[in-house]
Amino acid sequence: MLNDMMSHFELYQPADVDNAFDLLDRFGEECWTIAGGHDSLAWFKDRGKQPSAVIDLAGIAELHGIRETAGGIELGAMTTLTEVERHPVIQERFSILADAARMVASPQIRNSGTLGGNVLQDTRCWYYRFGLACYRAGGNTCYASAPEAMNREHAIFGASRCVAVTPSDPAPALVALGADMVIRNSGGERVVPASEFFMTPAVDIQRMTGLEPADLLTTIRIPDTWAGANFYFEKVADRGSWDFPLVNVAAALRIEGDRISDASIVVGGVQAVPRRLTAVEDLLRGRVQNEETAAMAGAAAVEGAEPLRYNHFKVPLMENLVKRAVRDA
Repeated sequence: MLNDMMSHFELYQPADVDNAFDLLDRFGEECWTIAGGHDSLAWFKDRGKQPSAVIDLAGIAELHGIRETAGGIELGAMTTLTEVERHPVIQERFSILADAARMVASPQIRNSGTLGGNVLQDTRCWYYRFGLACYRAGGNTCYASAPEAMNREHAIFGASRCVAVTPSDPAPALVALGADMVIRNSGGERVVPASEFFMTPAVDIQRMTGLEPADLLTTIRIPDTWAGANFYFEKVADRGSWDFPLVNVAAALRIEGDRISDASIVVGGVQAVPRRLTAVEDLLRGRVQNEETAAMAGAAAVEGAEPLRYNHFKVPLMENLVKRAVRDA
């Protein structure tokens, strides 16, 4: 059932991460953390999430900013998408991430929306969002996979009871760049590769990432592995702004002479996690970057796809996006 008003909660605005951890430990699963707040406020209003405490991370300086390191760059999880899009080092060395950030929503949202908040946002499946008791919400069915369901935006790979997809644009770029996600809690720190950070429904159907209730995503580290490579990012959505991807693709290629020496290609909007195309990457190594190679890559990318009733179009769409990425990177 939809709700027009948010329920009462206590708002906390910690000034440092230690204070935030104290609050997370104190309230446990009864609290909710806010980054930019766009996804969170929609949850409070439309799906009836009722946390007793909301922790606003905006005042924690440590979580903001972009820093160069000896082996790459570090981005605070609270860095805005506009800052990511416009940062000169990212534009010069990791332009795929700048391009992905530029594709998110609208300028107004990018000015306040954060990189960490974007990659942590929950799926946009409307059956789940509108409060139906589906598998992901703790129920015993998937309404989106029913024969009569409206499922044009849903998965064509990796369905395991749930057919929801990741809605993030920067997430595929971070996986393609080999980023590491730094997660902290009151007990310490762990570093998880972006390729392992996102959660498939076969592992945990009620989570999109590996973040636990007492955890904070504090930093995203991007190594110099792909710095200055040939990049390509493209997103297809129903509208040019304010919309989530039907399919997006992030590709990084190393070219030596006329041949592809290495490749990293990730597709979003087709699975619950950003889909790394390792078979396509293997196929590309050593081949000439031309139309024929691109066509082979596109065809290989969609092998094993299992579309639903209304999203068959995603198969040729994904094939063409991968083809263009390989040809034009």
